[in-house]
Amino acid sequence: MDDQTPKNPLDSSEALNRAAEVSETIVDSVPNPGTSLTEQDSALTKAEKVERPTSLKELNEDNESPPQKRVKLSNEANSRPTPSERQKGVAPIKAEFLILAPGSRTNRGAPDSSGASTSTDTRDQRESAKGRKKEKNRGQNTNRQFGLSRDEKGLCQSRATNPEFSPEECKFGKTCRFEHNLRTYLNDWKRADVQTFGGKCPVWELKGKCDMGWKCRFVGSHMREQNTQDGRKELILLENHDLIGRKGTLVDSSSEMDIVNVIPTQAKTELMKRKMKTPKSDVYLEWLEIAGQAKNRAHNESSMKSQKEYEVGRDIRIDHKEENEEVEDIRAQYTEPPLLPSEKRRIYFGPETPVLAPLTTQGNLPFRRMCVDFGAQLTYSEMAMSMPLLQGERSEWALMKAHKSEVEPPRFSQSSIVTEYQNSKDLKFGAQIAAAKPFQALRATEILTQLCPHLRLIDFNCGCPIDLVFRQGAGSAMLDTQSKLDKLLRGMNAVSGEIPITVKIRMGTKDDRPTALKLIDRLTYGDSYSADGEPYSSGIAAITLHGRSRQQRYTKNANWEYISNCAALIKRYNERGDDLADTVRETEARSDPARGKVYFIGNGDCYSHVDYQEHMGNAGVDSVMIARGALIKPWIFEEIQKGQYLDKSATERLAMVEKYARYGLETWGSDEIGLGTTRRFLLEWLSFAYRYVPVGIMEHLPPKLQDRPPAWRGRNDLETLLGSDNYLDWIKISEMFLGPAHQDFRFEPKHKSNSYEIEAEG
Repeated sequence: MDDQTPKNPLDSSEALNRAAEVSETIVDSVPNPGTSLTEQDSALTKAEKVERPTSLKELNEDNESPPQKRVKLSNEANSRPTPSERQKGVAPIKAEFLILAPGSRTNRGAPDSSGASTSTDTRDQRESAKGRKKEKNRGQNTNRQFGLSRDEKGLCQSRATNPEFSPEECKFGKTCRFEHNLRTYLNDWKRADVQTFGGKCPVWELKGKCDMGWKCRFVGSHMREQNTQDGRKELILLENHDLIGRKGTLVDSSSEMDIVNVIPTQAKTELMKRKMKTPKSDVYLEWLEIAGQAKNRAHNESSMKSQKEYEVGRDIRIDHKEENEEVEDIRAQYTEPPLLPSEKRRIYFGPETPVLAPLTTQGNLPFRRMCVDFGAQLTYSEMAMSMPLLQGERSEWALMKAHKSEVEPPRFSQSSIVTEYQNSKDLKFGAQIAAAKPFQALRATEILTQLCPHLRLIDFNCGCPIDLVFRQGAGSAMLDTQSKLDKLLRGMNAVSGEIPITVKIRMGTKDDRPTALKLIDRLTYGDSYSADGEPYSSGIAAITLHGRSRQQRYTKNANWEYISNCAALIKRYNERGDDLADTVRETEARSDPARGKVYFIGNGDCYSHVDYQEHMGNAGVDSVMIARGALIKPWIFEEIQKGQYLDKSATERLAMVEKYARYGLETWGSDEIGLGTTRRFLLEWLSFAYRYVPVGIMEHLPPKLQDRPPAWRGRNDLETLLGSDNYLDWIKISEMFLGPAHQDFRFEPKHKSNSYEIEAEG
């Protein structure tokens, strides 16, 4: 065949590249690229003929660059999809919103007209000069420092909420290191009032009284100077008695309106002094130790017998009769636990109850409250470590606080058939704890039931991949000690009263060794035996599975096929319970708190209502837990409820920032420290929120959580600013509502790179 004759495009032996896949460099090299195509070019374009060499050897001979680099460039050019196709791992942005072509590494965002700092992609800074090896900037910024946000000299607490001439007596007297002169404090030591929110204190506007008193950064809006009878001028704080009357009397500054699970100071003191009693846990742990010793003795005797037989040279054969006798001996030594679980409050997970995951750092009360506003039906506290709880640490017990909106019943479809479930007595908020040893988990559980009356459930964390937690034997380390985990969950059920116990797990600790299926089988079907020899389950009410291993952390895609396999196992268990219902073999409520029904929740990479519906339909889970998807776009719960994409404008998203700032000031206070805390956690949230790419500028839907966008600009300057990956821009956004940051305030992003990662999903 003549060399000039075009090759047949229908011939399977010919590898043709699509015309649109040709790189711009090669297209530019075609002579007269504007010339119209002839008839013979209808199947094979000129660009393709120029691009495809007769052999790889010819390609290398025609170029002066090193062969290795030429082969790599060729592969990249051949694998590049057309603009109409979706490229794996890259968010598809419409061409008119791209700053440069997809795949290029340059400025992440364009500067906005309001003077926002140029947002430079941190990945670009890792690109070294030509010929030099690229340096990778991975991992997290450990030991992050946030500086201090406090007055240069603080006001003594004895003066904080009192009129100028009627202060309380300071118990430290002249040795007090804080300022006692109110006017000196206001003029010399306190920073100027913040002028955001119209210069009015959001807390005072809501409560009618500000607990921060003179320390409030909006104090000018609720203070005045009045004349006294002796002719002096006195500074006093104002109160709105109409609001106070509607909201309830505020007894002191420690009173927290609309907040539940507030632990009294006296209870924390008793915990610190080890004076709080845990009678149920003490009895159960004593039995657990005795039962464990008996089981170990039986196991050791069996091992010694086998060793002796081996030493005398006996031919070792598997004798199932002897093996069964040994099992029966172990069962005979088993004694019933001193406590059986109380009947648990029935809970419900369903398609109408999307779950907000427990999120370390970001899953604080203001963020959860905002997600509930958007339709989150179930929420969890941040993961709390059991030992700090037992030691009465204030910071750990603060994680148990919930807003009143979280103690309202979740959405429930009347078409759902759930035995003995009372939606009116249910609530949204649950606590999550982690522990390395049974005594920590049991005692923490018992104390939680005593001090926190508003808990839907207590979830035990077996999924946290953080090294510090893992090395202690807690979090995902529990996946490798299934026997201990089984005992621990049984004990928690025994001491938790009517509060159900649930567990959150991962696929395993290693990529190539998933263990979740085996663990779920053990927790549901049971491994321990009762006195009559019947196996009984751990009694957990629900299992949540994150479709990744501990080794993966949050990289790669979640394995929903594995989640589906686990869901099928639990479905068989639930069907088995239905078959035994109303028969003599039906287990008693005290023997099986779950009553033969275990809910199963899937977790991983849910970023839209399409993902949610797909997982509900294909994986067979009862509900889906959402973590990073909610951090990036909290209105994902609204999308799920409405079943459609919501293209939130930049103005609407900025209003969310304002709402978070208001909620933060109500939670942490409106003084200098409260503003600093609110700013810090607002920036933590913005470090995820900036990753949102508006659906209105996307070429293809649905959006994928793991996709990274090329450099893009928004539909207006505000949208571009909200999409900036420069943390200095995040600080600028925070200053729109919290005023200028304190001179000593510092913020470091958690991750050194733009890795789509989160520290912990509880």
